[in-house]
Amino acid sequence: MPRHLLMRLESPLIAFGGETIDNYGVIRDFPALSMVTGLLANALGWRREESERHDHLQDRLVMGARLDSEILRLTDFQTVQLGKDDKAWTTWGVPEERAGGAGTYEAPHLRYRDYHAGLKVLVALRLEPANELPDLDELAQALDHPVRPLFIGRKPCLPIGRVFAGWQGADNVLHALQTAPLAGCGDSLRVQWPDGEGRLADDRLLDLCDERNWSSGVHGGWRQVREGSLSFPRASV
Repeated sequence: MPRHLLMRLESPLIAFGGETIDNYGVIRDFPALSMVTGLLANALGWRREESERHDHLQDRLVMGARLDSEILRLTDFQTVQLGKDDKAWTTWGVPEERAGGAGTYEAPHLRYRDYHAGLKVLVALRLEPANELPDLDELAQALDHPVRPLFIGRKPCLPIGRVFAGWQGADNVLHALQTAPLAGCGDSLRVQWPDGEGRLADDRLLDLCDERNWSSGVHGGWRQVREGSLSFPRASV
């Protein structure tokens, strides 16, 4: 029976980023494959320029997620007055300046960023092939002793507790999500997992674009996932 690594993603604010449109930073309900890849790579201490390592780790990941609490969204409105000499930090190493003529500096820079509030998420994952490095044991060690601070989607979203949540032996990802310990108390919990990793009677098949080309920094490609709900009886009082 394959071994799956479990991660608990909990924070006052969580951002599972989706497609950014203009100055609107939207979110998805489930963590993206690219986000989990980045979180693990950050724990291992990999640099962003090590794109081949990121791409290969992303290709090896077989993961799914379970929402152990209800969805509660909020939108953060951000505004700042930027002058001509003000520059913004970027991940590609070149300072960003405001485009346009002199009149563009008279208006503030506006952004809207969505977040999940108080969300509890369980992630179950394994690696294929399993015998390459890093392996699951190395990932677990890195999550408990990360080289750099971990965050969930955006840098302000710091986990409130231990991210590594143990191991689960399971036939597939869906089975791991079904049998892993609960952190919430809901009767029905939403789950998402890769197609081919189990079936539920009422699940639905979706095409998802959540893989990142780490060389170009652009998301692309499609993979098929399934979404459904797991029912858990409430404990008697």
